Amino acid sequence: MDDSVKQVLRQIIRRIPSNKLRNTLSKWEHISKKQFQSLEFTQAKSLLCDNLLSLCEENELSMKHVTELEMIYRIEHPAQGSWNVCQLIDPEEEALTVDSLHFKESFKAHLKCLINHVSVKMKKHEDDALWIRIAWGDNFTQPNHLKPTYVVHNLQTPYVFVSGLTMKHRPLLHQALVQSGHYGAVKDVHLSGRCLTALRDLLMRQYKQVFPVKHPKLLEEKTPLPRTPCIEIEDTKHAENRMQMAAEAFGEGILPKLETAVYKLETRFKENEMGREEPFRGVVKFASSNLLESLKYCVSSGMASAPVTPLLSSITQKGRNYFVITDKGPGISNTPGPKI
Repeated sequence: MDDSVKQVLRQIIRRIPSNKLRNTLSKWEHISKKQFQSLEFTQAKSLLCDNLLSLCEENELSMKHVTELEMIYRIEHPAQGSWNVCQLIDPEEEALTVDSLHFKESFKAHLKCLINHVSVKMKKHEDDALWIRIAWGDNFTQPNHLKPTYVVHNLQTPYVFVSGLTMKHRPLLHQALVQSGHYGAVKDVHLSGRCLTALRDLLMRQYKQVFPVKHPKLLEEKTPLPRTPCIEIEDTKHAENRMQMAAEAFGEGILPKLETAVYKLETRFKENEMGREEPFRGVVKFASSNLLESLKYCVSSGMASAPVTPLLSSITQKGRNYFVITDKGPGISNTPGPKI
């Protein structure tokens, strides 16, 4: 093992919490059962790392084997960084019949045509999602395995989830995805978050949705407020309407776990003393451990007005959490969205 492989292995071990290290290493197939049992997980992580390095040197492991360990941990614990979503558009006829083997070979070939030094490793998960680890170099330097990019793509959908991608490498990745998947282009969905499952569920509508009804009724799982004449009856009707509208806007049951929603204002002062149209810019960011649940509670409890403003209901209806508000209304301007 050369020094670069040792450095990468040390960093991987440092990133994996001590209470998850045993389980992760048990799934790594490049040390024997006897070697695994010889490791003492109660000792300091630095000592454990030294012992593991000795075993790896004994087995003559390479960078390819070491990066597999990182992929095992990242697949089981994807919330290690922010994920951004892009969508492949304008599919060709071949897009519907692309299989994983063809995509893997084509993706690697296209990416290596675009950049000389790049390392690509792929692994298919149980849910048929293809996980791709990319270590970028350039025409003069070797791939940097300390700062990889992760890509998750299910070939049956046009959505691609990306983490750790720089603006420099973004066009290269997009071009390889478009050519390998037989699509015409790729666009930013303006959806991001740490919970990969939540982003996928939001885009695929894999949560319980509630649709508008002519005569809203209190949802079954909610306990009706006491019904008495006059004011209490009126309050009960208002409460029922609020809960119905909150469910229509954000869904019911377990909702996708989003952490943020960002609204960027790009408008102009049309009349001022100087006679110039000066830009007025501002950013509003909502943040919560579970934003959709928080917004839903605000509406159903009466803390926020109902019906729900389209600025908030668009999070679920459009599958986005980054919006640009212009003089023409909410939309997407030429201003780039959040970095992937």
